[in-house]
Amino acid sequence: MEDKLLMNRLQNGILIALILIIFPGYAQDYLAPELQAFQPFIGKTWKGVFKNSTPEKPLVDISRWERALNGTAIRIMHSLNNGEYGGESIIFRDKEEQSLVYYYFTTAGFFTHGTMSFEDSTIVSHEMVSGNENGITEVKSTGSILADGRMLSKSQYLQNGQWVDGHEITYVEDAQAQVIFR
Repeated sequence: MEDKLLMNRLQNGILIALILIIFPGYAQDYLAPELQAFQPFIGKTWKGVFKNSTPEKPLVDISRWERALNGTAIRIMHSLNNGEYGGESIIFRDKEEQSLVYYYFTTAGFFTHGTMSFEDSTIVSHEMVSGNENGITEVKSTGSILADGRMLSKSQYLQNGQWVDGHEITYVEDAQAQVIFR
């Protein structure tokens, strides 16, 4: 039994190696099947202005979505107002939980851990927050690509025991924008 399992793994390894030799670009483009729904977001830099910010003091978010860990994860980096605040997320399939999970680490010293799913073409997430100074303990959010190619992100926060509206940001793709960390 163990010999058969070892032989199957060896055959699979040889097959993968041959594919990578014959199609070298495949390895760089591979995205795990459970992450395929993220494809419209990947390899893009997005720039958005918070809906509730003012023209005199706009709150601008730059967000970069990338394939990570040989296509088994998604990496999202973002920064607000040229590095005043920023964060980095890693999204991956947790085999034990049988779901998409993510961790989000921030320059403000707190982090979150959550789950993510797709409802039609909308990303739906729910995260638990650790160490937020403003009393936020949970966040629910949605993200989607609109018909005109823009990306819409909305959230709600559980803050001091009450659900409150969070951010609403409409992003446009901006290849010149850069995520900045100080």
